[in-house]
Amino acid sequence: MSSQPMTLFSLAQRGMSAQLVRMNAAASNLANAGTVSGSEEAAYKPIRAVFAEDLDRASGLASVNVQGVVREDAAAVRQHNPDHPLADSNGDVWVAPVDENAEMVEMLEASRQYQNLVEAMSTAKQLMLDTMRMK
Repeated sequence: MSSQPMTLFSLAQRGMSAQLVRMNAAASNLANAGTVSGSEEAAYKPIRAVFAEDLDRASGLASVNVQGVVREDAAAVRQHNPDHPLADSNGDVWVAPVDENAEMVEMLEASRQYQNLVEAMSTAKQLMLDTMRMK
């Protein structure tokens, strides 16, 4: 953390950045849903953002920190399709284990969290402006 005290605006910015990482991960998973490969090892594996708490001891505020993006340990789905150009010697292809409904829920939740943070910043800005206008 920087030496400057955390403000509502920096706190919201960190949260918005984290939710963007979460939305990008869900979008990547959706983009790769249904993709096939010739082996289980080569099949696309869904990714997830990993968050951690970041405590600012000076202000006592806790924010979010994106620790990274990790691949899930989900098994690819085997489908028998001997006519597919990527089929292995048994005639199988491996489909990415992406649950499109779960990814849409993930994206919806991330976008709602993002919007909540935008609304909090907007409210704080308006309250600051109202305070400055007081006579």
